[in-house]
Amino acid sequence: MNRVMIAGTNSGVGKTTVSIGIMAALKKRKYKVAPFKTGPDYIDPGFHKYVTGNPSYNLDSYILNENHIKYLFVNSMNNHKDIGVIEGVMGLYDGFGVTSKIGSSAHLSIITQTPVILVIDATGMSNSAAAVVLGYKLLNEKVNIQGVIVNKVSGLEHYKLVKEIIEHDTNVRCIGYMPKNSDISLGSRHLGLIPAEELASLEVQIDKLVELVEECIDIDELIEISKQTSPLSYNQKIYDDFLYKHENVYKDKRIGIAWDKAFSFYYQGNIDILQRLGAKIVQFSPLQDKKLPDNLDSIFIGGGFPEVFAQQLAENTGFKSSILEYLENHGKCYGECGGFMYLSQGIKNLEGITQDMVGFFPMICEMTVKLQRFGYIELNVNINEKNYNTRAHEFHHSKMMKQGNQLDHKYQIEKYRDDKLIRQWQCGLEKKNTIAGYPHLYFLSNLELMTCLL
Repeated sequence: MNRVMIAGTNSGVGKTTVSIGIMAALKKRKYKVAPFKTGPDYIDPGFHKYVTGNPSYNLDSYILNENHIKYLFVNSMNNHKDIGVIEGVMGLYDGFGVTSKIGSSAHLSIITQTPVILVIDATGMSNSAAAVVLGYKLLNEKVNIQGVIVNKVSGLEHYKLVKEIIEHDTNVRCIGYMPKNSDISLGSRHLGLIPAEELASLEVQIDKLVELVEECIDIDELIEISKQTSPLSYNQKIYDDFLYKHENVYKDKRIGIAWDKAFSFYYQGNIDILQRLGAKIVQFSPLQDKKLPDNLDSIFIGGGFPEVFAQQLAENTGFKSSILEYLENHGKCYGECGGFMYLSQGIKNLEGITQDMVGFFPMICEMTVKLQRFGYIELNVNINEKNYNTRAHEFHHSKMMKQGNQLDHKYQIEKYRDDKLIRQWQCGLEKKNTIAGYPHLYFLSNLELMTCLL
């Protein structure tokens, strides 16, 4: 299974642009690329899918155990893929806590036994670039750094100088560069890059990026590095036993999933496990559809940017009425983050204007300049008198403002750092047959919990 990880020295170093460009260049060469993203990000996988034509899987070593990660990776690669490309997260060694490297790109590269291509920013550097690469190489020698891509060079001569220095002092080869001040821009907003679905000129930008990558990065060398791997093994019985246990629960079950520009934050692994159980996925759009599809057994409203499209969501009164009727009549529903906001009375923007949402939960979601929650959490929820624990992730610029009576929260949440409890709070609501809250869940972390939610 040929594979390579594109990791960076830090956030903002350019690893996402480089990763997308490499994936697109490989696709242009007729390679069947299996894309992956380190950690809980939803936006980058959308770009991966756009350029490769294949779904991208999140590999998160905090939320998922090693067996789950290998299961996701191997099953994606076994589907006739030629090469796996894993995009890193933040800096190579940035993970969960101070002493723990769980959740980091480095940790994931060790679990998946994947060679690493390190992206560095060479702005204003020559000899110091070697110190950067050597530091990353020596910090953990289990991390197999096999190549360097030098970003933001002032020109070819600058790259040649930095390349000679790095290779002489670190014995790590440079396989290419990206020039400073290129006119390639993917755009960003408060949660990161603007999703691929919203960028009208994306195809033009990707074409420019591929041309640049082909000119400046040695793709043949990257392919050779990707071959320096060995097979991964994992315990398949865990998943076979679960599928057997629930094969009649989900067979032919119609699960509606909200999917449009406002709602697109879903783990591909979550959708896959539902389909493997025999469920039929029915997509619907709260932005465009006039009403909820008929004969749904349950619905899943994931995260996204409902605040960006709040006016359009508010004006689609027919759809809001149909989903409210479904919920009030005990239709089963699970919502997270953006979906949670959509089920509220309304979304209040930074100018103080509130757009009406579905109106199912007695609260308003108020947008804030400051990030309210960010990071990994431990979540406990009681459903049908049984407790379920799972790891999850939160990332949002809004907060709940109750309307009327006290809210009865469904989720008990704890946040740890290096095994030390640093914060506790409550979140999530339950009403009739609907459970929703800010946390994003990866179903593989607790498959039995999934069966209670959908």
